[in-house]
Amino acid sequence: MMLNQFLLLAAALFCIGVYGVLTRRNGVLVLMSVELILNAVNINLVAFGAFRDNVMGDVFAVFVIAVAAAEVGVGLALVLLMYRNRRSIDFTEVDALKG
Repeated sequence: MMLNQFLLLAAALFCIGVYGVLTRRNGVLVLMSVELILNAVNINLVAFGAFRDNVMGDVFAVFVIAVAAAEVGVGLALVLLMYRNRRSIDFTEVDALKG
């Protein structure tokens, strides 16, 4: 497969993720959209690493996966805290959680 096919796939995933972050109000769907964005970045890293016969793209992709796992843990904790306090995970009501 050629490099541009991977780049088009990553661009499509990135655009879908950005659309999801900008339009969704549900906390879980926003987190899923952020994961789509990070997976698009991983596809780019691995594709460019394979194109240049270099493993650095794979190494950076593993680091991005580790950061994404930590982000999901913190994000889900915030969503659960918001649901416990407000009985809703709508991000438009997040300003009501101010001290």
